[in-house]
Amino acid sequence: MTKYIVRRLLGIIPTLLVIITISFFIVRVAPGGPFDGERALPEVVKRNIEAKYHMNDPLLVQYGRYMFDIFRGDLGPSFRYKDHDVNFYIFQSLPNSMILGSIAISLSIVFGIISGMLAAVKQNTWVDYLSMALAVVGISIPLFVIGPVLQYVFAIKLQWLPTSGWFKTGDSLKTLILPAITLAFADFATIARLTRSSMLETLRSDYIRTAKAKGMKKTSIIFKHSMKGSMLPVVSYLGPAFASIITGSVVVEQVFRIPGLGRFFVQSSFNRDYTLIVGVVIVYSVILVIMNFLVDIVYSMLDPRITYA
Repeated sequence: MTKYIVRRLLGIIPTLLVIITISFFIVRVAPGGPFDGERALPEVVKRNIEAKYHMNDPLLVQYGRYMFDIFRGDLGPSFRYKDHDVNFYIFQSLPNSMILGSIAISLSIVFGIISGMLAAVKQNTWVDYLSMALAVVGISIPLFVIGPVLQYVFAIKLQWLPTSGWFKTGDSLKTLILPAITLAFADFATIARLTRSSMLETLRSDYIRTAKAKGMKKTSIIFKHSMKGSMLPVVSYLGPAFASIITGSVVVEQVFRIPGLGRFFVQSSFNRDYTLIVGVVIVYSVILVIMNFLVDIVYSMLDPRITYA
């Protein structure tokens, strides 16, 4: 197991190098540039700005310089935000996205597992139909529709919650509720469906029938035996789900005016801010590969049959 962990950790390095390399060249070969606007800059001014940021160097030279800075932990200067570098803007906004994403994925896991478990135990009853109906809604309706609907109902009509804002900027903690529910909806739906199908399969297995034949209590069968085996598909889903819920917060952050990383990603895309775009991609990629790594470790703990050479 230790050898596998070390090997996987070392494997993260080339994966990230490939992602950084592809991102670096894609944003630079695309038409346009960070200094292009509605009004074209004088050629002399543009050349001076490009020389300041070494953008007049050959592309491979730029790449080598950028990779050297990455190894030093420097994501470079922002071409549009002059006050601070990319590191500042990412690490100022990333905690907000992480807080929102962590709350959302927690809600997804808790309510998704409970809903899927009840649907499996109460198969073909109103509980099952209601749970799966909610899951279908969560999968079918996009976040940019769910968010405004929740705002209209709970903030405008009922006036129970604020329409937007963020608690770190002086607003109430209530500002967390609507964006977290919105962001959690799709993953709640997927986890509920995975839990239901996996638990139904587990409940029909031979060892569960043996436990029933021995007279074991139904609660013990469900929570002690069925739940552990049923969690394998859910756990395998959680790695990319956590990364996607952070990246998916781009839409939610715009709808609810949350000062998260998604705001900078959208703005840097419009501004063609090369370093900020690649910096955000690097952060998202690190989250994804780390979560996939942790999922593999947890997976082996849940199922002793899985071994890593």
